[in-house]
Amino acid sequence: MVKFNKMEFHIYKNSDEAIEGLAGYFVQTVNAAITENGECSIVLSGGNSPKPLYKILSTYEYAKQIDWDKIYFFFADERYVPFTGPDNNGWMVKKALFEPLRIADANIFYINTSLPPEEAAKKYAQRILLHFKDKPVQFDLILLGLGDNAHTASLFPHTPVLKEKKALMRAVHLEDQESYRITMTAALINEAHAIAFLVYGEAKAKAVHEVLKGEKDFETYPAQLIIPEEGMVHWFLDEDAAQNLKDRE
Repeated sequence: MVKFNKMEFHIYKNSDEAIEGLAGYFVQTVNAAITENGECSIVLSGGNSPKPLYKILSTYEYAKQIDWDKIYFFFADERYVPFTGPDNNGWMVKKALFEPLRIADANIFYINTSLPPEEAAKKYAQRILLHFKDKPVQFDLILLGLGDNAHTASLFPHTPVLKEKKALMRAVHLEDQESYRITMTAALINEAHAIAFLVYGEAKAKAVHEVLKGEKDFETYPAQLIIPEEGMVHWFLDEDAAQNLKDRE
């Protein structure tokens, strides 16, 4: 593990070890929050990268270490597709994690893509506020990934949401994909107690380099926006993704 300012780098030989490392950190962080507060609120990411993580967490070895009834699950972003569609993040996590662990529906906060995009974002923000009630809106742990183009959640390069300072959620129109996303804003993500990126594979090495070592350019490399005020950012990487970070060792 390598520490750098408010970042900690956990670099592993391969993707399997990186995923197992994050699984262990997940258990530790969740249990600490439950011990302190009696419950834990976490944010999950979608896409292909975290799917093996969710499958590992649902195995007996890991599942037995956590009181899952005390965890509330939210989503960092969602594709504007039907809930049961193959590209829906909520549906993927439901099959990989929630169903195997029999997580109660009351503990899961899906993003409702049956609503118009802007309304879906507004309603999700309202649900977040209702969940935290009179407490600060601070998630105990947010899991994120990193795209080849340095996006995270659905904070894509050169989109208006990157300048958002107040809203919790926003709808994002991706012109090149002719589609919408609903995403947490950087302002909300940065309030978290802890943030963990899971990034692996040589294809991500350039993006990792630009985000962590490149010139500050939030418009081009949106993941650079993830700079929490108080929390720590943990990067779980395999050697392929971290190949340009050797000087941090």
